[in-house]
Amino acid sequence: MDRFYIVTNDGKDPDYAVTEKVNHLLLEAGKTTYLCEKDEKKKIIREMIPSDIDCVIVIGGDGSLIEAARVFHAKEIPILGINMGTLGYLTEVEIGDIDEALSKLVRGDYTLESRMMIEGTFADGGQDVALNDIVVSRKGVLRVLHFKLYVNGELLNSYEADGIIISTPTGSTAYNLSAGGPIVEPTASMIVITPICSHALNTSSIVLSAEDELVVEIGRGRNGTVEEVFTTFDGADMVSMETGECVTIRTSKADTKIVKLSKISFLEILRRKMKGN
Repeated sequence: MDRFYIVTNDGKDPDYAVTEKVNHLLLEAGKTTYLCEKDEKKKIIREMIPSDIDCVIVIGGDGSLIEAARVFHAKEIPILGINMGTLGYLTEVEIGDIDEALSKLVRGDYTLESRMMIEGTFADGGQDVALNDIVVSRKGVLRVLHFKLYVNGELLNSYEADGIIISTPTGSTAYNLSAGGPIVEPTASMIVITPICSHALNTSSIVLSAEDELVVEIGRGRNGTVEEVFTTFDGADMVSMETGECVTIRTSKADTKIVKLSKISFLEILRRKMKGN
């Protein structure tokens, strides 16, 4: 790797002290660096991304890395996360380990870990991707949503719930976990479906193959009213939907490559993050 693109979360590194350190260490090692340019909404300006970068370094939290993954998902460019957040399931390098981590990186002492992504497609041809999850949830006032879930063209279940989470293994430790869903080894290939506050006795999550195609169809509310919902990708981009409309969800052809510098297993990371013994 010779050309590095550095993405900084301004809120996590407001004085750019960590960014400048990372940039200096890479330049000192003879590498080429580019600092990410953002718009007034703090979003990465895709048109300003160089075409010849070898690696993306994200300085921030897991949310910052997920944003970068969604921007670079079709480019197959590895991403390394430097953790300035809290949990840091994805951003494995801690502030105190930057020197050692970058030394390993520049000498090629790393592995690449593939993380599957999912994509959602709408009737108008609109499409978006997610590394963590796609969530269909109510819009506006509090009320129960009515929707149907189809798998490979066959009705799986009708739900009355606050919403539904369609999660990747990477996203299993995010909203899915908070909603009572299972934790999945992050390099696995499967899709996890977890209803949000289901108004039924059976609220269990369902785990499907990564090859399955899902369709969420928005039903009518009580008394035949038109329901309005949001379909949200990784808690960022939102698409409005209403009764009768569907979103089709499948595994994306492109995945995210995470740079791994340590030999710590997922189980050990999980134990640490969840305050185990």
